Amino acid sequence: MIFDIEMIRKHYADLAGNIEKIKEVIGRPLTLAEKILYNHLHEDTPLKEQGRGKDYVFFAPDRVAMQDATAQMALLQFMMSGRDSVAVPSTVHCDHLIQAKIEADVDLKGAMDINSEVYSFLESVSDKYGLGFWKPGAGIIHQVVLENYAFPGGMMIGTDSHTPNAGGLGMVAIGVGGADAVDVMAGMSWELKMPKLIGIKLTGKLNGWTSAKDVILKVAGILTAKGGTGAIVEYFGEGAESLSCTGKGTICNMGAEIGATTSTFGYDDSMSRYLRATDRAEIADLADQNRAALTGDPECYAEPEKYFDQVIEINLSELEPLINGPFTPDLATPVSKMKETAEKNGWPTDLEYCLIGSCTNSSYEDISRSASIAKQAVDKGIKVGSQLTITPGSEQVRFTIERDGFIDTFDKMGALVFANACGPCIGQWDRAGADKKEKNSILHSFNRNFSKRADGNPNTHAFVASPEIVTAIALSGNLGFNPMTDTLTAADGTQVMLDPPFGDELPPKGFAVEDAGYNAPAEDGSNIEVKVAPTSDRLQLLEPFKPLNTDQVSDMRVLIKAKGKCTTDHISMAGPWLKYRGHLENISNNCFIGAINYFNDKANQVLNYQTGEYMAVPDSARAYQKDGIGTIVFGEENYGEGSSREHAAMEPRFLGVKAVVVKSFARIHETNLKKQGMLALTFIEPKDYDKVRQDDKITIKDFAEFAPGKPLTLVLAHADGTSDEIKVAHTYNNAQIEWVNQGSALNKIRKDFGF
Repeated sequence: MIFDIEMIRKHYADLAGNIEKIKEVIGRPLTLAEKILYNHLHEDTPLKEQGRGKDYVFFAPDRVAMQDATAQMALLQFMMSGRDSVAVPSTVHCDHLIQAKIEADVDLKGAMDINSEVYSFLESVSDKYGLGFWKPGAGIIHQVVLENYAFPGGMMIGTDSHTPNAGGLGMVAIGVGGADAVDVMAGMSWELKMPKLIGIKLTGKLNGWTSAKDVILKVAGILTAKGGTGAIVEYFGEGAESLSCTGKGTICNMGAEIGATTSTFGYDDSMSRYLRATDRAEIADLADQNRAALTGDPECYAEPEKYFDQVIEINLSELEPLINGPFTPDLATPVSKMKETAEKNGWPTDLEYCLIGSCTNSSYEDISRSASIAKQAVDKGIKVGSQLTITPGSEQVRFTIERDGFIDTFDKMGALVFANACGPCIGQWDRAGADKKEKNSILHSFNRNFSKRADGNPNTHAFVASPEIVTAIALSGNLGFNPMTDTLTAADGTQVMLDPPFGDELPPKGFAVEDAGYNAPAEDGSNIEVKVAPTSDRLQLLEPFKPLNTDQVSDMRVLIKAKGKCTTDHISMAGPWLKYRGHLENISNNCFIGAINYFNDKANQVLNYQTGEYMAVPDSARAYQKDGIGTIVFGEENYGEGSSREHAAMEPRFLGVKAVVVKSFARIHETNLKKQGMLALTFIEPKDYDKVRQDDKITIKDFAEFAPGKPLTLVLAHADGTSDEIKVAHTYNNAQIEWVNQGSALNKIRKDFGF
């Protein structure tokens, strides 16, 4: 079955002509990213050269995808929009709420019982408003999208930061907050600042122990966690064409870890093979007929410095396997250097757990290469040094690898197979002993490894590597093991070296599945009732936010001055809090509880000037709110990096925060704050961060003159009677200022629909 085939046929029927018209107007060769972006301009945006990193542009994405944790709030907002059905093809994927603990069947059954209310809500909303619904156990959103919905040259948005996974099939796929999804599902344009372009030329070919994962681990080491902010990363060159489609997906997926808007590859034979293997031969045929339009123009790749804002070249033939971490996904260490690096830094080297899978690395190729390592261990009687777990990306992959004997091989090795869900990758892991908060290390093939991310333990040092490296190191149980040079002890006592991994790009006998887990929406949803119990602690209907005014931004108190890294995990933790993603009041009890208070170096302990006591951040916010006092938040660099979760913006808004002032923002979070009608501001002089005191009363004195391109002025009235004035910048345009004036972007939509 090919989903949305009529939309895709029309896309390709118009594509070549559209690209020629675009090139004629722009007047120069175009990169792939530019072709897709300009081909998806909304009718509200005229066709002309758009300034990269400068101009806000309105787009018309082809589709929307949401995972269950973010879909709850997105659909609660959509229900307020006034529409009878979604305007573009949209889907919901139940992958985030399944906790990994024992093994797949047991964990899935437990999730179905615990989350039945949420799943029923999501399924009924999908039925009513025309969304496709993927049941719990069907798989992780990004793998399911790649297998079923992604198509070369398309544009989609998804309410998860790793939506760029679909770039492996030549899409521009961008992670967004739920309010952005609501705009597109409601038939509105979607706004994005025209991204800059980073070109990465890949030469040579992977060999031995290296894999596609090592490409993005290398890129992360070069660009750092914020080096891709505001940019699309486009891969090209002979090395790019040598990679499998799912390998490309791995690279694009983890591009979120460098802050990139998205990443993508030009259409090639590997994508054609993958489309045909996943029963989409017609799309492959259409793409084959439009190859020139589905990749960058030759001139762009011949002289990339002329067409990209930054160019990086990586020789795959010389690439060495890497291990990134701990605590940040951009700290890259070659496998050959890890032993000495770990010793130098005092990182624990004994590994209790090694984990493979997730949305980033759970393709058939990934599993088959890892299974080749596992088979060597079984055949040679090598005793496993740490517990290995496998998280398949979809039921189709799981069913196929079971048919082909890989699960049996892993079972003989002693590995555990978790449900087809996010699990440990997002903190949905009930790891025994994690509550003791002991210093330890784990190694996984996931994408993100912030403190407390996997198991809630701030002392767990999480490292990221390819699935095959993770599997090999699991045999030794030691982080410093180098499978390219070190030996393991076989059952007969001899020392043996592992052979390099090998595997198939695609299953030789084809993919197979009995129940993929898809539910189509009702033909007519007008009579379907979506029920939300007033007494529910999981779901809560929303009330519109009120607009900001001058009084609200006067004499504000400092809720928290966050010190150092402040990700969306610090602002709105996942893990056990996922169950409240559909209940704004309840989930707001986790607001900023992970952020470090600058004034005492402690988490979740701030001084409240109404009570004169130290208290939890959400409690302090509610105390100020009760007395009608607005609050303001301060932070440092790349504030809000990480997940796309809009709860990190909605919770502060709900608790009375009026403005967030930082040295720099991560893209998605800045947009989420804007969408909720808040002020997202940046220090013009970063050192002004140091002037903020915890006893300040803060006023935005020129809020009434809020306008595009015009800085605002913060007056810091200190308790000792002195004061400072500091200038702060913003990136709001007129439409976004209207969101603030209306109270939120959703309020603007409601107004446009007559509500």
